[in-house]
Amino acid sequence: MPRVLVDLLSYSGTKGGMETYTRDLYRALGELDDDYEYIGYLSREGATLDRSWFPGRIIESGISGENRFLWAWGELTQVARAARAEGVDLVHAPATLGPRRTAMPTVVTMHDMLYWSHPEYMSTPLYTAPVKWMEKVAARNAARIVTISPTSADEIVRFLGVPRDTLDVVPLAGSSPTGVDRSRAGEAGPFILAMGNRRPHKNWGALIRAIALIPAERRPRVIITGGRGDDPLTAEVDATGMHDWVQLRGWVDDAEVVELYSTATALAIPSLAEGFSLPTLEAMGAGVPVLLSDIDVHRFVGGPAARYFDARDDRAVAAAIDEVCSDADLRQRLSVDGLARAAEFTWERTARETRASFDAALGLTR
Repeated sequence: MPRVLVDLLSYSGTKGGMETYTRDLYRALGELDDDYEYIGYLSREGATLDRSWFPGRIIESGISGENRFLWAWGELTQVARAARAEGVDLVHAPATLGPRRTAMPTVVTMHDMLYWSHPEYMSTPLYTAPVKWMEKVAARNAARIVTISPTSADEIVRFLGVPRDTLDVVPLAGSSPTGVDRSRAGEAGPFILAMGNRRPHKNWGALIRAIALIPAERRPRVIITGGRGDDPLTAEVDATGMHDWVQLRGWVDDAEVVELYSTATALAIPSLAEGFSLPTLEAMGAGVPVLLSDIDVHRFVGGPAARYFDARDDRAVAAAIDEVCSDADLRQRLSVDGLARAAEFTWERTARETRASFDAALGLTR
């Protein structure tokens, strides 16, 4: 029975999409008819959170996943030490970074190369050089690298010099909440939903500026969730005078997400760069029409089921929003096509293809 140490040092409850990936992947891996044994090496913060999604034993590392220096030290040295102590056959690092050197094969899931391809979008420039170095170190040690889109695969080859035949593109899947009632869409007036952190590449300012370009008699409200602390988007709202139209929210709980998905006119994502787009699949799976910036990753995820726009052109963003709010037939088509598109991506598929990467790293055949 192959034994896998899962590097969960970065898992602290604050890292959004990568933590969603880790939870849903390992929940799905645990549901496979499988002979793998999984051991989680968990951060201090992660040890206080729900761990029911993990299909194996947990080791509490005592290392903080929020203290960047302790976390980096743990990634580089302590994961390998724990793997040796447990006598495992494989290490999986699901959050882009991983150990510097391991005695056994390591599989690293690298979600994106944004520190390389778009350093200007990084909100903490001080960390750019160290993160790039740690990504190089993790890639050099990895027997195989899993990544989540062709765009990320191309950039891993380009920036890290990884041989293409050691890369596996394994798409993610959406996990739409239960209880969404799309018959309520627009019941309190049209509004555009946006969900995500405030890192510069998310480009939320374009959405706020676009709303200001739509005549007031047709202008929908905008709700942007995902902020923490003092929201940097407040300045954009102030500059455009959109206080009555734009609502900035922090992190929302599951019940609030159900309410927002039930009543939103559409979801809009104006990102300038991404590794994947889980919010796209989650919204599509809930029947919410989706408007996306026209970048390769969004085309890979959304296919023909989304309405695309040039995110660098505020008027193009405004036109897409105005169109979806005024055209009921378009909303219906996007909803139906989105449901079909989301169904093509499942966590069972993600789990099986990830396990195939584990098999390849270990030289196993099925």
